[in-house]
This record gives sequence, C-alpha cells and structure tokens, in this order.
Amino acid sequence: MKPIALLYSTVDGQTKKICQYIAEYLNRKNQPVELCPIDSFKEKISRFETLVIGASIRYGKHKPGVGKLITENRQELEKLNVVFFSVNLVARKDDKNTPDTNPYLIKFLQEINWQPDLAAVFAGSLDYKKYGFFDRLMIRAIMKFTGGPTKTPEPIEYTNWKRVEEFAEELYSLHEKSKAEITEKAPA
Repeated sequence: MKPIALLYSTVDGQTKKICQYIAEYLNRKNQPVELCPIDSFKEKISRFETLVIGASIRYGKHKPGVGKLITENRQELEKLNVVFFSVNLVARKDDKNTPDTNPYLIKFLQEINWQPDLAAVFAGSLDYKKYGFFDRLMIRAIMKFTGGPTKTPEPIEYTNWKRVEEFAEELYSLHEKSKAEITEKAPA
C-alpha cells in the first residue's frame, strides 16, 4: 500500500496543524501517511498514489515553493491524485470559504494554470501576539479593511474542524477509489 504524502507550507503553523489533523484521520483508517514541509520534500513523487498540498496565505500569496513544486513536477503529478487546500483568514467569511469563491485560491490556480483533483479552502487562525511588529501592523490593516477584529485578547481559531474532517473523508475516498481502479486493471 503506497502512502499518502501530506506536504505543507505554513507561516504561523495552522496549515501544519490542519495537515496533522488529516494525518491522524487517515491513520485511523490504517492509511500510511508521510507528513513533510514542502521545502524539505525530496522524495520521488512516484512513491505515492495521492499527494496532498496544504498552503497558507500571507499578504495575498502562497509561498513561492508551492507553485514551484507543482510547476516543476507537473508531468509526475498528472499520474496520481493531487489534492490541494489553501489556508487564509479571508476564508473565515461564508462567501469566501470554498474553492469557487476564495479569491486567493482562484488566482493561484489561474496563475499556475493547474487544477487539482480535489480542492478546499480553510480559515486559519489569528494571533496578534505571535506576529512581529510589521506583520501585526499589516494584518490589523487587512482585518480592518475586511471587517475583522483588529485587537483580540486571545488567539482566534477560525478553522472549521468539521469541514476539515469532511475534506479528509473526501480525500480518503478519492485515494481508495484510485486504489480500486489500479487493482481492477492489474493482471490476474
């Protein structure tokens, strides 16, 4: 049984936390998983049947390594299931929390001219105490502009874990369907 690769690009740790949640879900289904930061990923993509990429947004963009991984490995990725999710604070809003309504995900997929087999968007977390001066200033300005809180005594976790679990189930179903198709095609 080939493992599922769970790759993440995170700024403040929420994307990694979401990937860990998905990994725990898959482990309960007895599905092997390899969790790794995108920047450290050196494995052969062909080792996997399904590859999941989780990436956070900062100032409207994913880290450059996310697009680079996809564009440099496009041919290999076409041979397996590729799942992508984006984590951003704009997704805290009901009208911006799906792949069809989230402007950051839409723009990213258009820029690299790519479509994953399964996509999702999750809201991140907000913790002003974690940020340096410049980031705190910029994020407050963005939150003010988008109608979010500019001061919070405690961190706010906007991630909807029920939606993350539903996504993990969709991912697992996609992976299982792929395994079944491979088994059907194998010579007896």
